[in-house]
Amino acid sequence: MRGFLDKPVPKDIMKKAFEWAQLSPSNSNTQPWKIFVASGETKDLVKSKLVELVNAGNIGEPDFIYPGKFDDIYRKRQVGCAVTLYKEMGIARDDQEGRMMAMLRNFEFFDAPHMAFLCMEKVFPETIAVDIGLYAQTLMLAFKAMGVATCSMGSMRDHPQVPREVFGFGENLGVLFGIAFGYEDPSALANNVRMDRVPLEESVMFLD
Repeated sequence: MRGFLDKPVPKDIMKKAFEWAQLSPSNSNTQPWKIFVASGETKDLVKSKLVELVNAGNIGEPDFIYPGKFDDIYRKRQVGCAVTLYKEMGIARDDQEGRMMAMLRNFEFFDAPHMAFLCMEKVFPETIAVDIGLYAQTLMLAFKAMGVATCSMGSMRDHPQVPREVFGFGENLGVLFGIAFGYEDPSALANNVRMDRVPLEESVMFLD
């Protein structure tokens, strides 16, 4: 979802979702995830700092490298995702101001009342990041089961110094991405978007 109501998730529901996520599998049961959840005044502080940086033109310095653009069929899918989203939101291809405002909405957390920053030790290789992905999907499905909407957000890796400063964790931890969560705003046009998926045979091979 890319639009949330101003309605906090009750603490008991929030805690239950994270308890379920804690059951996620990981390499040798290392459980490498470190999660920092911003709500209330803390969320407002983090959001204001991020918006200030983006408005100032600061592109950020992520802890982990992200390619940004892809090649071949992956680039086609990436562009298709943006086209579908902007079309639903009524933003034309040449509407630079509209695109900028849409980008800024990421750092406003799409008005979500909560933002979780998912981190791991910087010394860990990419293979350990897979475990964080398993954790994230478990967490998102747990929230879904309890009627809570989520949005996984790579943009939350762009300015890791903000959550690092607010939460007080050390340079040893790197921010991989974030997950906004709360209750869906049915009036948000972006929430009408349903991204397609390629046919199964393009992704999976079965051999007997």
